Amino acid sequence: MGYLGVAKSLSGRRWVGPSAEVERQAESLRQRGGYAPGLAMVLSRLGVLPDVAENYLNPRLRDLLPDPRSLRDMEVAATRFLQAVDRNERIAIFADYDVDGGASAALLIDWLRQMGRQATLYIPDRIDEGYGPNEPAMAELAGTHDLIVCVDCGTLSHGPIAAAQGADVVVLDHHLGGETLPDCVAVVNPNRQDEDGALAHLCAAAVVFLMLVEVGRQLREAGCRGPDLMDMLDLVALATVADVAPLKGVNRALVQQGLKVMARRERPGLVALSDSARLVTAPGAYHLGYVLGPRVNAGGRVGRADLGARLLACRNPHEARAMAERLEELNAERREIEATVRAAALAQAEERGLDAPLVWAGGEGWHPGVVGIVAARLKELTNRPAIVIGLDGDEGKGSGRSVAGVDLGASIQKLAAEGLLIKGGGHRMAAGLTVARDRIEEAMVRLTDLLGRQGAGEGGAADLRLDGMLMAGAAQIDLVEALERAGPFGQGSPAPRFAFADLRIAYAKVVGQGHLKVTADDGLGTRLDAICFGAMDGPLGSAMMNHGGARFHLAGKLDINEWNGRRTVQLCVDDAAIPA
Repeated sequence: MGYLGVAKSLSGRRWVGPSAEVERQAESLRQRGGYAPGLAMVLSRLGVLPDVAENYLNPRLRDLLPDPRSLRDMEVAATRFLQAVDRNERIAIFADYDVDGGASAALLIDWLRQMGRQATLYIPDRIDEGYGPNEPAMAELAGTHDLIVCVDCGTLSHGPIAAAQGADVVVLDHHLGGETLPDCVAVVNPNRQDEDGALAHLCAAAVVFLMLVEVGRQLREAGCRGPDLMDMLDLVALATVADVAPLKGVNRALVQQGLKVMARRERPGLVALSDSARLVTAPGAYHLGYVLGPRVNAGGRVGRADLGARLLACRNPHEARAMAERLEELNAERREIEATVRAAALAQAEERGLDAPLVWAGGEGWHPGVVGIVAARLKELTNRPAIVIGLDGDEGKGSGRSVAGVDLGASIQKLAAEGLLIKGGGHRMAAGLTVARDRIEEAMVRLTDLLGRQGAGEGGAADLRLDGMLMAGAAQIDLVEALERAGPFGQGSPAPRFAFADLRIAYAKVVGQGHLKVTADDGLGTRLDAICFGAMDGPLGSAMMNHGGARFHLAGKLDINEWNGRRTVQLCVDDAAIPA
């Protein structure tokens, strides 16, 4: 039996409410801390105990930021980087082509610029060069530079780093490490095999930020002062959310503080990007992951690989606007390509079956720039790890996305070690692979087995998890603002969802591109405004438009709608059910 008796909603999902333990802990939070029921339920679900609730709601970065030197090679990396700055050496930054790589590169470029130094940016072409350092590029960079800093890549690049003859190499990364490390000055990576895993949740930009913290410490010990690092947290926040790093501990504090920096609109690249995306309010975590992030990524997916990183590092508003407009065009192109691949991949995956521990699909000529996004869509649809592979010649290049509690990167790396993949790697939530065409089926069978052993596929694909039930009268602005203090929400910390029971549809109107605007009445004199995005593309729209006086349970996220200077609460409906 589902929550509120909903075993199968109008969209076919079972509703799952809070456990008895979560409810008991929420009651303790209400009694001891005086928190509103909705906020108490969310804090309890997040595992926040009454004694630390206030500190959780008001995180201070200085209390949560780890000592950079707790990471191996950090002091050596910072010393060598600072030495290059002091000696005015030629510095190259070799970065991955995604948001994390671009933000990591922009952090270094911005810091160096403020110190009166420049750096060469090199980002490989996704199609022609693939992920990470390659021997020709590294050899060429080494011929004209004294120090090469690899960001968001390099941990497994033994050959390419060995090819960088004549230059020192520092790696700042977070992807899973192998049994041996490349021969270079330093490899700073919380996912090295000889690390304890305490900081394994950091993205590469956070690792770069920690190195700059250590550089600042060394500068102060020498009687000097470096740039204000707090002003750079907008880049760290963007990378953390876009790279689906779990929003817990220091990550949550980094994103929360970074959003405050972003709201000041002081970085021309992000301002131009927000304006081109028509953001009318200060960005939240959702916008980083689903609005700004995809646009930064668009250059690396279907256009010029370094465009996103250059935009993030740009200080000229006019140049930033031009780059943002180009990324907007590329993002539109990406969406068209993605839609085609997504339809084909979903059809293939459905034919294969969506109940196994792994959902996967592969197709001829599928663009390598969108297979990761399509994998994410399949993962979201099925609540299972997903792999999507584009075939070209004798090989397939694929990308995967995972679900909480299932380490996809480690499993991909194991397949590569077993010889089932040509190469592969990544981190817990995302990974990439290259596989011979004639070994795809064999590799996917083995990967399915490995992921199944971790518990993949045990969660119901149709489950909608809710934090509890609220009365319509509880949907007030002060509650929404209180819930926002428990955020930001994202990977590892889902946004609060509540059920509102037994409501009558008083008003329903189709707006925009198939969305449904609804006003619901609880029968006690309280009305609740709601919006159901994309409702007319599924069963929710027709059911609520043609309600015939029936009552509904509604479930979704509370939000503040700002229109013409007026702020009102609305429910963003995820699902609906007819009461039993």
